[in-house]
Amino acid sequence: MTPSRPEGSSRIVSEADDKRRCGGDSLGMRTWTAETTTAARPEDVLDVLTDPEACARWAPLPFDVEELDGRRLAAGSRARVSGKLAGRRVGFDVEVHEASGRGLSLAANGPVGFDVSYELAAVDGGSEVRASVSVRPSGGIAGRLLAQATSALLSAGALEAALSRITREAAFAY
Repeated sequence: MTPSRPEGSSRIVSEADDKRRCGGDSLGMRTWTAETTTAARPEDVLDVLTDPEACARWAPLPFDVEELDGRRLAAGSRARVSGKLAGRRVGFDVEVHEASGRGLSLAANGPVGFDVSYELAAVDGGSEVRASVSVRPSGGIAGRLLAQATSALLSAGALEAALSRITREAAFAY
């Protein structure tokens, strides 16, 4: 991570494919990574990342929290979320792996899977945030189509837009 970009500017760092063969079908996991800087402290960014109401405002894909262990996302917590993806109502089980000063990481499993990570680092005058989203297609045509629709949204800049909303809210709300 480098602190040389202007406040709030984000950029895609990488996009990668991981092609695998499974049962005769070609499954591809794709990962998008973006980073930005903000005047907000890492703990303020973490507050926005772990607040379910804030998550609904900044998430790359709109969703509703149906169930959540506790009031905030925390390491070990689980949630059930649902939303519309490619015009279809879908649900996901979310498990939070880490929620600390280093960032947030979680997995969401449903008709398509997501591995999500937000890494936080303090820099002079604020923090740098690096976001990574991996899309894991599930079996079946519906899972593959939903993975393709999600990939199209991420390729069109949904991750960068989410990162901008996160850092803007962290800088002004806390």
